[in-house]
Amino acid sequence: MAIARKIDGIRASITTGRQPPMTDSLPRVLLVEDDPVSAGFLEAVLQRLPARVETASTCSRARGLARAGDHALLLFDANLPDGRGDALLAALRGVGVRAPAIAHTASRDGQEHERLLAAGFLEVLVKPLSGPEVLAAARVALGRGSPPVRMPAEDRETPLWDDAAALQALLGDRTHLDALRRMFVVELRSMRVALAAAQRTGEHEAMHPVLHRLRASCGFVGAARLGDAAATLAGDPDTWAAFDAVAAETLAQAPVDGD
Repeated sequence: MAIARKIDGIRASITTGRQPPMTDSLPRVLLVEDDPVSAGFLEAVLQRLPARVETASTCSRARGLARAGDHALLLFDANLPDGRGDALLAALRGVGVRAPAIAHTASRDGQEHERLLAAGFLEVLVKPLSGPEVLAAARVALGRGSPPVRMPAEDRETPLWDDAAALQALLGDRTHLDALRRMFVVELRSMRVALAAAQRTGEHEAMHPVLHRLRASCGFVGAARLGDAAATLAGDPDTWAAFDAVAAETLAQAPVDGD
């Protein structure tokens, strides 16, 4: 409970720091994302449209928000605690919700992307995301821009903390980056404990959803080396020692204060 309260407090500092004026003329965006770091990142970026962002962490909460309001855009995680993004979109379409929808996922599986597109999503964004990429996709869905241009990744040594990439992803907003990193450190500590427990008992399948969330969060806050280590561990449980060493170093050198 203490960790949850701390995350809620950090997340509040993100979403209240630079909210757009609350006027009826702003488009409303329904964001469905269960990971607090991912949600905080996406909320901060979408507010730059500008837009009013309503966030749900479950399908059931999203259904209630969607029925209660007229949203101009839907942005759904493909995998949620109580269902899937495509099933949620189908349910909302069935009750008359017609807003354009975008999916986001950490999966790079082409068949899953095709399934999401067939379900009615205009685009599938792959985590880790950048702020310009999210904004470009949102503006296209709202009829305000051209499709985003994908830039190839640079071939360079992976840093422990990549400030340049993280700031680029958040459109240069240092305040939001610092708040997200504080939230990430809290989450990483609990994730590391959960992963270590699964490793000790040999329950490697149980590690996959945790690593899925961790990889996305690493991209949002610039924890580049840990993101790579998490991807490697997901495919090879024997790399646990190397992963845990990177996790320890990432926490030890975390560029945050107040922890």
